[in-house]
Amino acid sequence: MIERLKKYRRDLHQIPEISFDLFKTSAYIKKELESMGYEIYQTAFTGWIAYKKGKKETSIAFRSDMDALPVLEKSDYPYPSTHIGKMHACGHDGHMAMLLGFAYYLKDQTLINDSIVLIFQPAEEYPGGAKVIIEEGFLEKFKVQKIFGIHLYPNLKEGVYGLVKGPMMARNLEFNIKISGKSAHGASPHDGNDAILASSHLISQLHTIISRNVDPFEQGVITVGTVHGGEARNIIAQDVEITGTMRAFKHEVFYLMKKRIEDVISGIKLSFQVEISSDLMELYPVVNNDADMVEFIEKHLDDNYEYIKPLMASEDFAFYQEKVPGMFTMLGTRNEEKGYVHPLHSCYFNFKDEVLARGVELYITIAKAYQLID
Repeated sequence: MIERLKKYRRDLHQIPEISFDLFKTSAYIKKELESMGYEIYQTAFTGWIAYKKGKKETSIAFRSDMDALPVLEKSDYPYPSTHIGKMHACGHDGHMAMLLGFAYYLKDQTLINDSIVLIFQPAEEYPGGAKVIIEEGFLEKFKVQKIFGIHLYPNLKEGVYGLVKGPMMARNLEFNIKISGKSAHGASPHDGNDAILASSHLISQLHTIISRNVDPFEQGVITVGTVHGGEARNIIAQDVEITGTMRAFKHEVFYLMKKRIEDVISGIKLSFQVEISSDLMELYPVVNNDADMVEFIEKHLDDNYEYIKPLMASEDFAFYQEKVPGMFTMLGTRNEEKGYVHPLHSCYFNFKDEVLARGVELYITIAKAYQLID
């Protein structure tokens, strides 16, 4: 199995693609699933669902994401990206390899209980392929009762499963803010309305929301990731564009933070006499693991697992969990001896191929725990 997993990862790592535009990746997944004899269905433009009939009409689903990131790879993986400026920096090549490995294991098995659905999903990073798959009706079509997923995680020791009961990953909002002032000569600032000055105050005030408006015992994050503006050193800037992200777990905290962002924008607009347009995009809900499922699977695991803290990262796996009970598990990839310590989304992110076998092992453990196979 390990050589097969290495090949899957090697092949997929070299052809990273973005969002729904996964044409080479989609063709690869389709070819592999067809060669195993699966009944497959196209979904979410470039995604695939493989179905294996059991004795029951109800199903248990297993999901992998497929998309990469717009990152220039600098890792030491010996088979790097051939698509310059794109990289599997979040481990989705490994996720696909694990689910393909599980599919290969299952192909000659007889299902003695529920059917099995394998979901290969595009656009996890943005804008959320899970929602499209749900809207296309595949959970209802296959009567999915439960869903499982795995994510590689460099903050956890290699091969260790990271478990969380209840809220595991935060809800997110992504924001785009454009500040439009009035251009003037740098020596005559009174003739203009300085968009850079306004933006600096806006950013400063955004960062007071967590420290001054959110209960210290609650959790939230606001990050400004990009700022672009100005034309020259001696010109009062007319336009500045800001982008960032907001994260929270609780509904009331999330909407308090969102309202305060809107209040800050209104205040800056008035006090600096600028125009501000904003797009506050609510994307993914909270990844909320079903506690009973986690406790049940825990009883079937070896000792190489631990409970971890919830993460402020977001995942569109949450959309599935709004429809059916689900369990999302982190799989550790950290290996300090090999230098596999870089975070997800890093251009240096890498991991040891052998860890993928632990992911397949977890999928098999889940299938046996629910008596899908002997």
